[in-house]
Amino acid sequence: MEPINVSDYEALARSRMEPGAWNYYQSGSDDEVTLRANREAFERIRLRPRMLVDVSVCDTRTSVLGTSVSMPILVAPTAMHGFAHPGGECETARAAGRAGTLMVASTSSTYSLENIAKAASAANSPLWFQLYVFDRRGAEQLIARATLVGYQALVLTVDSPRWGRKERSIRSGFRVAAKGNFEVGEASRDTIPLSWEVVSWLRSKTELPLILKGILTAEDALLAVEHGVDAIVVSNHGGRQLDGVAASIEALPEVVEAVAGRCEVYVDGGIRRGTDVLKALALGARAVLVGRPILWGLAVGGAEGAQHVLELLRAELELAMALSGRPTLESIDRSLVKIY
Repeated sequence: MEPINVSDYEALARSRMEPGAWNYYQSGSDDEVTLRANREAFERIRLRPRMLVDVSVCDTRTSVLGTSVSMPILVAPTAMHGFAHPGGECETARAAGRAGTLMVASTSSTYSLENIAKAASAANSPLWFQLYVFDRRGAEQLIARATLVGYQALVLTVDSPRWGRKERSIRSGFRVAAKGNFEVGEASRDTIPLSWEVVSWLRSKTELPLILKGILTAEDALLAVEHGVDAIVVSNHGGRQLDGVAASIEALPEVVEAVAGRCEVYVDGGIRRGTDVLKALALGARAVLVGRPILWGLAVGGAEGAQHVLELLRAELELAMALSGRPTLESIDRSLVKIY
């Protein structure tokens, strides 16, 4: 039977993937408190639907940093798609393009950023590039490569000065070899030398829009605006870094309030249903990014599976919009939700 929701894809993907690779994708850090919180937090947000609204047509189209997409659902940067499917990120790029949305390619991809861009171009998929800064020379080289082949924005991950301890993955003995966009040995480095001064330096080195991924507080959101960033991704790295932090959806409102419209705000973490997307939009996100579910779709059916995951979420979002009396994204606001 064809999967009819994201959870169906999760179960099928687990049965088809090598256990070590599965644990690498699924694990959170330490006791996985934050990993679980990312899902549980959505259950405490209840919807307040309005009735007798004309919802004969519901429109999910939007734009992110000026790029048009068919839905406010983007493909989050995740590592090593090749563990899910031999075609890896190239298949994911095809899926995003066919679904009419945008993919963020990871520095730690299985395939080179150039190969991903080639696949994305053929599928008419816009691309952003997620950047880890191990050293400035390497970062400049990655930025130059990404700019040359048409990536439209840089997404700087800021929550990983050291890698979180993912005990489930450690127990499996699974190891990730350096490949993709890393120089030899880069993938095993334990520290990433980031500071707000590095953000300013990056801002001076590229004309591409700059997005910071991993912001969880109003204080850092204000600093991001002061340093001229174009967007923020409210994110706890899928529960894979500091355990015990707030769920991303819980941190979203204070970040939205702090930036006060001065940059775009997105959120990732725990999104499994169209109603989750609706709740995030109601709390001020312009769009959401989806990570693990895309990998599950990829493991089950390659580009077609990942595309189907995106289309399921879009269809669920459209139905939720209709049932809540919000036919446009502009009509979705804070009055739609109540947090318990």
